[in-house]
Amino acid sequence: MSDRLLVDTHVVLWWRANDPRLTLSAREAIAAAKIVFVSAASAWEIAIKSALGRVRLPRPFSEGVQESGFIELPIGFQHADAVEFLPPHHADPFDRMLLAQAKVERLVLVTHDRSFEPYGHPIVWT
Repeated sequence: MSDRLLVDTHVVLWWRANDPRLTLSAREAIAAAKIVFVSAASAWEIAIKSALGRVRLPRPFSEGVQESGFIELPIGFQHADAVEFLPPHHADPFDRMLLAQAKVERLVLVTHDRSFEPYGHPIVWT
């Protein structure tokens, strides 16, 4: 298992809520990691979903990330450039950015989203 993880947006929410959909193996991987990143793309995704009324959080997303001991991963030009070279297995721009960041930063992605599977990138499944 990796000591450097990038967690998908839903994983952050499940972690904060102690949701049973987050498997024991995923919880252990997160707890054991030296560093757990949350992408700025996840904050952006939550902001959009919140504005549309699709998600309601008891506190700001950034506070939950910080309280969990996770680290913000900003989006840089190198990440944006990497999106261009991803095969078109998936159209979701947030997920494509997460994958690009995971590749550029050499992070293992933690997700439940099987649309990442065709990319062949290391994943901890929830």
